[in-house]
Amino acid sequence: MNKLIVSLSPHAHGTDSVERNMRGVIVALLPSLLVSFYYFGLGSVVVCLTSVAACMFFEWAITKYMLKRATSLTDCSAMITGLLLGMNLPSNFPLWMILIGALMAIGVGKMSFGGLGGNIFNPALIGRCFLLVSFPAAMTVWPTQGQLASYTDATTGATPLSLMKDAIKTGNPALLDKMPSSLDMLLGNMSNGFGAGSIGEVCALALILGLVYMLWKRIITWHIPLSIIATVYVFSGLLHIANPIYANPMQVILSGGLMLGAIFMATDYVSSPMTHRGQLIYGVAIGFITVVIRNWGSYPEGMSFAILIMNAFTPIINSYVKPKRFGEVPAKN
Repeated sequence: MNKLIVSLSPHAHGTDSVERNMRGVIVALLPSLLVSFYYFGLGSVVVCLTSVAACMFFEWAITKYMLKRATSLTDCSAMITGLLLGMNLPSNFPLWMILIGALMAIGVGKMSFGGLGGNIFNPALIGRCFLLVSFPAAMTVWPTQGQLASYTDATTGATPLSLMKDAIKTGNPALLDKMPSSLDMLLGNMSNGFGAGSIGEVCALALILGLVYMLWKRIITWHIPLSIIATVYVFSGLLHIANPIYANPMQVILSGGLMLGAIFMATDYVSSPMTHRGQLIYGVAIGFITVVIRNWGSYPEGMSFAILIMNAFTPIINSYVKPKRFGEVPAKN
């Protein structure tokens, strides 16, 4: 039976498509990628290229030989998964571990659910969290900046997040005096021997440029990223006012993978709520969970776990937070 019904003209023609939006996300990631290449040099290039190539290979192989269907590489989703996975790793991360992370991201996080559109969780975060749990030492060794020709012999250092954690554990707010300034963190200038963190989190300004581009192109809306950032700012600010062992909210926002997660990971179409009201609930919950894990959890960073936890709640949010049906008349009491 023909279920396609075409109404009478006029028709509205749209240019939006999955491929177009995916290409837009790649363009939005370029400023952060270029900054990471500048600060980390060869290590950043090797890790990102390996991650992208591995994710694309595993998607092609699984689609062709296991699912027995046409390749889905043309939608660029595997490339984005590879980029985001690579940007969530240290710039000296071993190549064989990247291959394992890519297999988990694509094979388990995406293709086991049927491919793009079926996955419950963000595939890149599945790969990252698997690597974090399986290889915690390699995932928490952060190279310092300015090593353009270095990959395997990179010098490492502590990150601002680990310094925040130490201040809370020891109850010594003086440790926070060693933190880079908010301006340095905005620009990605991690001097004084600080490890700069993951490849994609080094420069908040570059990530903000990507956010502005995606908002301009209407690839995403403001609801998820801004609700996450605002929630983290408010709760971190309250903690800082209550006790100076907690860092000031601006440093909390600009440190770690919060900006990368809020802008590029939490806004994944498939694993985030559909309605704007649902997205606000989702974003506030992610921000709150991130603050809780960062301050009282075992890991200094909580963004990845917070997003995955709320990915699991997305179907519930979609079920209970629905838009009003077109033409619906409110019931009278």
